[in-house]
Amino acid sequence: MAVYKIFPSQDATLYSAYINQNTGLDEILEATTNFITGSTHINGAAPQTSRFLIKFSNTDIAYVTSSLATGAFEANLKLFIANSSGLKADTVVLANAVAENWDMGTGRYLDSPETQNGTSWLWRNYSGSNTWTTSSFTSGTTGSYSGSNVGGGVWWTGSAASQSFGYWDDLDLNFNVTEIVKNWTGSSSVWSNYGFIVRQTESQEFIDNINQQVELKYYSRDTHTIYPPTLEFKWDDFTYNTGSLTVINTLPAALTLAENPGTFYSESVNKFYVNARPEYPVRVWQTASYYTTNYALPTASYYAIKDLDTDEYVIDFDTTYTKLSCDATGSFFTLYMNGLEPERYYKVLIQTTIDGSTIVFDDNYYFKVVNG
Repeated sequence: MAVYKIFPSQDATLYSAYINQNTGLDEILEATTNFITGSTHINGAAPQTSRFLIKFSNTDIAYVTSSLATGAFEANLKLFIANSSGLKADTVVLANAVAENWDMGTGRYLDSPETQNGTSWLWRNYSGSNTWTTSSFTSGTTGSYSGSNVGGGVWWTGSAASQSFGYWDDLDLNFNVTEIVKNWTGSSSVWSNYGFIVRQTESQEFIDNINQQVELKYYSRDTHTIYPPTLEFKWDDFTYNTGSLTVINTLPAALTLAENPGTFYSESVNKFYVNARPEYPVRVWQTASYYTTNYALPTASYYAIKDLDTDEYVIDFDTTYTKLSCDATGSFFTLYMNGLEPERYYKVLIQTTIDGSTIVFDDNYYFKVVNG
């Protein structure tokens, strides 16, 4: 099974309070409602909002969909929460395909003087060049609202992915954007890849109620943390042919990780083999050591990857997409290192079901990814 991650080529937040301001180099992306501005800014003290744009390279997407995941695949836009406040019991966030091209720029929030060399609430490219469409939208697209809030991007109405959460839910975003990516890459594509726009729903934006201010801040591509946004592809390349191997069916079992030199460059693709045997083999007469006999793991076997320092799952167990394959040598999985942050240590976990019991093997299977 395969998981492949790519990182953004561009991102920026659009603020209705600062219609010309570019924020292309900010470490934070915001989808904030009811941002109350001072009297020196647009609309005086009227309610305001922010949305953000994020784009992934056509080349990177095409490499995955044309060379790796040539059949069915799943694509998920993942963003990681930096800060939040004012949550409601039913906060909803949307991701749509952007319908017009834009430039990232090199600004930061509240630069003084204001940086205007990239996209903003009013402009697609830079201040004075190509406004976002604000009326007479192309069929199938829409944008912001009438009056003084026009701007803020243009998106395809039929492309919405949504996520809702309440007070105590995980606030990381994990949008299933498979259909959007398929539209970008399919032979009958209608949409061009101008990225995604992430925003709160119309009913949550521009609410004139100071007691309903929902603030959501996520790490951007320029973050100095290990939590940049990703577009994660998953596809099923499961094969299971044990050859002359016996499938292990007794506990306790001993597992070791083979084909692990311990250090990989970020461009590496590695096939890890999982050697398995009963921990206490039955005594039999044979001329070779029983401990050199390898077994195949059952079909209900999966892998996961954790960041060693934070103990967070980078790739979680998935009964469809992290299933271990098998050939005549043993059980195995393929890992693409480019989706892991370099200069960090990672741990491999193996989950399998043997004799009716589900066990997770966490036996110090470590490796490091380094810059190439």
